[in-house]
Amino acid sequence: MIPAARTTARAPPPPARRARPVPPTPSPFGTPSAAGTTQPGGGGTAGPSQSAGGGNPTIAACNDNDLSIDTSGWRQDSGQHLLITATNFTDTACTLYHYPYVRFGTDIGAPVGATESKPRAIATIGPKEKAYAGAFVFKAGQQTYTVTSFSLGYQDRALNSNKDVAPLDIRLSEEVGSLTVGPTPRVTYWNTDLRAVEDFLFRSGNS
Repeated sequence: MIPAARTTARAPPPPARRARPVPPTPSPFGTPSAAGTTQPGGGGTAGPSQSAGGGNPTIAACNDNDLSIDTSGWRQDSGQHLLITATNFTDTACTLYHYPYVRFGTDIGAPVGATESKPRAIATIGPKEKAYAGAFVFKAGQQTYTVTSFSLGYQDRALNSNKDVAPLDIRLSEEVGSLTVGPTPRVTYWNTDLRAVEDFLFRSGNS
């Protein structure tokens, strides 16, 4: 009787190693959300990789001569929030520090207080790029008044700077028309990420 041939079991070959993905190179300035649209609800990307409160000292702070300002709202919002969009129309980058100084209507008192909405990155915007700030205008049940304009001022690197600088008076866009304002409106920090502003306004429980 012929003995059966012996077979030797071999260990399976080790699995092939997968190459690690290479992270994308960050842009020197934040990419504007929603491909540059001023309509709320678009997508957004994170801003520049600088820590909030810092910023590149070689880039000047934005001012009235650098920006065009637009205002818009959200459908089914009952007018409780306002979106302020700042577009850099120059050929040089500038930085929007901290939060805007906002006063509604003919109010000449202190600007609207800021919410706890400090972004992960300073809002530095290159040519044609945008930054956003959102405002809580009123809550249900509050006594309100109606306005058709607001004033806007900008800060420098130091928090609470430039309060004595005359603000720019801005008429609300045709889309907004008028605003109903309560006794305790608030404004978010500037942010190059529109979705981050929307998340804070509508999903953080702060409105």
